[in-house]
Amino acid sequence: MTRTDDGYTLTEMLVVIAIIGLLAAVLTPMIAGQLSRARVKAARLQVENVSTAIEMFRSDVGRYPTAQEGLKALVQAPDGLDGWIGPYIRNTKSLDDPWGRPLKYQAPLDTAPPHVLSLGADGKAGGTGADADIASS
Repeated sequence: MTRTDDGYTLTEMLVVIAIIGLLAAVLTPMIAGQLSRARVKAARLQVENVSTAIEMFRSDVGRYPTAQEGLKALVQAPDGLDGWIGPYIRNTKSLDDPWGRPLKYQAPLDTAPPHVLSLGADGKAGGTGADADIASS
């Protein structure tokens, strides 16, 4: 009767580890790029949702939120405001962009509509790609 070894050799284990390392080295940048693109898409949707909530606020109250009230007026009624039947956004966490920074609100001036803005991945004005600003239209 002969005895056979059912285990793996050190060489076989090293080959498997090397293959896993190569796969990780190739896939990690692709996955990181996908996450970056997903955050940009989420920011676009979030800016549009907040813009829609601002329009609902205007429909109910008769005006846009002021610069002093900001986007918090969509979550909690400002003092002394008639017609507010919100909340128009569920919570203040929804007013942060996917990178964890608050969305910027520019109250309307004269006939210009209000703007909602995310400063992108870098948190600075301008930029390209994932760093580009995302604004309401």
